[in-house]
Amino acid sequence: MFVALLVALSAGLAVNASRQAQAAPTFKVLAFYNGTWDAAHIDFVKDARAWFPQAAAQYGFSWEATNNWGLLNTANLAQYKVIMFLDDAPPSGQRAAFQQYMQNGGAWLGFHVSAWTDNPSSWSWYYNTFLGTGAFQTNTWGPTRVTMRADNRTHAATRNLPATFPSSISEWYSWSNDLRQNPNIDILASVDPSSFPVGTDPNQSWYGGYYPLVWSNRQYKMLYANFGHNAMNYSTNTGLSSTFDSAQQNQLLIDGLHWLAGAGTVPTPTPTPTPTAGPISPTAWHTVVNRGSGKCVDARAAASANGTAIQQYACNSSAAQQYQFVPTSGGYLRVNNRNNSAQVLDVTNVSTANSAPIQLWSYSGGNNQQWRAESEGGGYYRLVNRLSGKCLDVPGASTADSVQLVQYTCNGTAAQSFRLVPQA
Repeated sequence: MFVALLVALSAGLAVNASRQAQAAPTFKVLAFYNGTWDAAHIDFVKDARAWFPQAAAQYGFSWEATNNWGLLNTANLAQYKVIMFLDDAPPSGQRAAFQQYMQNGGAWLGFHVSAWTDNPSSWSWYYNTFLGTGAFQTNTWGPTRVTMRADNRTHAATRNLPATFPSSISEWYSWSNDLRQNPNIDILASVDPSSFPVGTDPNQSWYGGYYPLVWSNRQYKMLYANFGHNAMNYSTNTGLSSTFDSAQQNQLLIDGLHWLAGAGTVPTPTPTPTPTAGPISPTAWHTVVNRGSGKCVDARAAASANGTAIQQYACNSSAAQQYQFVPTSGGYLRVNNRNNSAQVLDVTNVSTANSAPIQLWSYSGGNNQQWRAESEGGGYYRLVNRLSGKCLDVPGASTADSVQLVQYTCNGTAAQSFRLVPQA
C-alpha cells in the first residue's frame, strides 16, 4: 500500500508539474503608452488594454501595459521578449536603452502614432534608420476601413493571410520617405487600390498611390502597424470603432508577435468557456455577451457606485464584466456585479419608457431591479425587466464600445440577445 501511495503521489506531482509548465507563458510582452493626447488614440489604448490580455490568455503569452516610461531601461527590458509602443515614442531619457535593446536582438511592435514626427532629426536612428519613415507627410480623414493587400505572403506575420483582407477603421499616415527605396525595409501590407478614395474629407483623402501600412526592418526584429486610431464622437468622447474588429488583421498581430518572440508555430488558442445551457447557476459568475456586437455587458470604468453606467465593451474577463443571476421571486432574478455584489442592474429612475438607460444601483427589491432570463437556446437569453416588461437592449444595434445599454420593447433582435459564459 505504501508503494502504491508513493506511485500515486508521484503521478499527482507529475500532473501538477505538467499543468504548471503548460500554464507558464511562452514569452512576455511589455507595452508602453501615454494615454494623454487625442481621444481617438486614448480610446485605442483602452481598446488594446482590453484585447491583448484576452489574446495572451488564449495563445499562452503574457502581456503587461504601463505608462511609466522609466521602466524602459536596460535591466527591466531584459525580462521581455517583445516591447510595444501603443501611442507614442519614448522620451529622450529612455531612447538610448531602447536602441541598445533593439541592437542587441530585442523585438518591437509599434502602432500608428508611435512613428509620427515632424522632426525626424530629433532621433534620427529611430525615425530614419529603424522605421525608415522620415517625417509624417499626410493623413486621411475621417477614419475609415481599407482593404489591405499582403505584399509579402512569405513572412511569418503574413503567410496565413489571404491576398487582400479588411482592416479595422483607422486614420492612416503617409511619410516623406519612400519605403520601397530602402533595401532594409520589408513591406508586408499596403493599401489595395480598390480602397481609393481613402477618407471622407475631400481635402484629406487619398485618391491613388502606394501607401505602406505594415512593414519590418530586416536589420531588426520589428514590426510597425499604421493602424491604431479609433473612430470617435469627439463631442461625447465616445469610441465608435475597435481596432480589433478585423479577424485577419488580428491574425497578423498574433502571428507577428510569435515571430518577434521567436516562439515558433502559433499554438491553437485555448477554447473559450462553453456558454450556460439550461438552468442558470445562482452562485456562478458569468460574462454576458451580446449576440449582435460580440461585446460584453460592462460596468463603465470598473466602477461600482450608484449610477455607474452599464455599457457594452470589448470582452476582457474583468470583474466589471462578470454578473451573478440570483433568484428573487416569480421566476425573476437580480443581476449582481462582481465588483460589488450588492450592486445590481437597475433601470434608471424606475422608468417604464423605451430607451431608459441601465445603471448599477444598490439592491432594494425594486421591480426595476429584477429581470427574467428567457432562454433562446444555445446559451443565449433575453433579459426582461419585471417593472416595464421591456428587454435589455443595445441601442441602435450598435457594435461600438462604451454604448450605454437601455431597456426597449422586446423585438427578438440580436441587440436584445445575450450569451451567458461562466467564469472561474
